[in-house]
Amino acid sequence: MSSPRKTRVALVFGGRSTEHAISAVSAGSILAALDPDEYEVVPVGITRAGQWVLTSGDPAELAISDRRLPEITAETGASVVLPADPTRELMVLDPADGPRALAGVDVVFPALHGAYGEDGTIQGMLEMAGIPYVGANVFASAAAMDKEFTKKLAAAEGIPVGSYAVLRAGTTLSEADKERLGLPVFVKPSRAGSSYGITKVSDWAELDVAVAEARQIDPKVLVEAAIVGREVECGVLEGEAGGAPEASLLAEVRVVADHEFYDFEAKYLDDSCEYDVPANLPERVTRQIQEYACRTFTALDCAGLGRVDFFVTPELDVYLNEINTMPGFTPTSMFPRMWAATGLEYPKLVSRLIRTALRRGTGLH
Repeated sequence: MSSPRKTRVALVFGGRSTEHAISAVSAGSILAALDPDEYEVVPVGITRAGQWVLTSGDPAELAISDRRLPEITAETGASVVLPADPTRELMVLDPADGPRALAGVDVVFPALHGAYGEDGTIQGMLEMAGIPYVGANVFASAAAMDKEFTKKLAAAEGIPVGSYAVLRAGTTLSEADKERLGLPVFVKPSRAGSSYGITKVSDWAELDVAVAEARQIDPKVLVEAAIVGREVECGVLEGEAGGAPEASLLAEVRVVADHEFYDFEAKYLDDSCEYDVPANLPERVTRQIQEYACRTFTALDCAGLGRVDFFVTPELDVYLNEINTMPGFTPTSMFPRMWAATGLEYPKLVSRLIRTALRRGTGLH
């Protein structure tokens, strides 16, 4: 008797965004977690220039080592092409053997963070190709990637958000907005993640430099009033069999050492954060954050998974910060840690996400 066919998963990572390296680290963790008896993995890296290459799939090559971040290059492997045509398969362009088709891919796990991956672009291509994929659809991915529209959609659902101003290309902060927001403020790209391009501004004389830094990533910039309080996160999963979304236990992130806030170095390089899972909060506040997290997930029409981040003030008021539709899956990432504490260990979490994607398929729902 032949053994059951394994589910063929194309794991896509790297990419053109500033979060290239963190995506690769996430992919390494996912690769290590996928059961080889159940899944056949096609590890596809995307270079910073946008070239798709077939990689070795060795998790060790995708880890941070001595502060060195992993990098996908054109020399990593043979080129790969995914036609936006549902009648054709993933193609490998091998200089020695010429083009050859891979066996049909059942599902894509786009472990991509930031632009050209978490923003609806690859989701649109996968919809055209008719291949199921893990995570949010085109609209939800785009809306969650853009912090301006995340805030607008959440506020329309009655979820509290802090004061902010949007600076589109060529615009500057008005004196009225400066008075409304006060100091300090946080200046950040509207469509980025992993804390890239964020600056804390405590003097208006520093604003122009901060805006210029954020605009190196995104011409649209947010200026947010600082909310004094604790940073608390909540994981959300699409309900089993399409039911109501489910919230994890909460996590609190505490930045220590010399970092003023939860920036890239504190997250990934300097071991400068401490985490409480579950977060030490009154039960009513925990329930409120879990409710807000699920409502935000639904308000943006998300699917699969999301990590929703909040601020909790000393008075225990709760404010939405942002939602990530493809949160980090690195060894230190909070999304898998929160679900592990809730009772869903990493390998089972990844399997559930794949099953959910296969059940949902593509097209309108």
